Amino acid sequence: MATPAAIGENGAAGAAADVFPPFDPATFPSQLLWLAISFAALYFLMSKVALPKVGSTIEKRQSTIDTDLAAADADRQKTDAAIAAYENALAEAKANAQSIANASREASQAELTAKRSAAEADLAGKVSAAEARIAATKAEALTHVDEIAAETAQAVVSQIVGEVSSDSISAAVAKVKG
Repeated sequence: MATPAAIGENGAAGAAADVFPPFDPATFPSQLLWLAISFAALYFLMSKVALPKVGSTIEKRQSTIDTDLAAADADRQKTDAAIAAYENALAEAKANAQSIANASREASQAELTAKRSAAEADLAGKVSAAEARIAATKAEALTHVDEIAAETAQAVVSQIVGEVSSDSISAAVAKVKG
């Protein structure tokens, strides 16, 4: 390189110094050589060191992702099985509750039917007993009706006609009755 004193004395050196060194055509062959050496070194480092590490990292991540997906699928299948078991248990519980309710309803109906039959039998017995008492009272009343009718007729006839025998009054009442 030219010194500052040389630059001042020699105008040509000053002109050469004005060019930026990487753009100086005189240094192109050495720059291209160093570019090729740097590219080869970088290519060698990338292909032998960096890219295998990146590839192994990607493979490990893919393996981890595949393992996690398989575990998630297994967990999903377990969850689906648990949900299915829960739904089956719930359906069985509902069916069991329904059968218990039906059995309870049938037992209540049977008990109610038995109580109703007993009450109806009791009422039928009371009705037949009442009818028998009514028939007995009616028969007894009818036997007294003849006597009452005979006494009433005797009283009326005795006031109208005078004394009449009770046998003739009874015969007249029986004739009207029959």
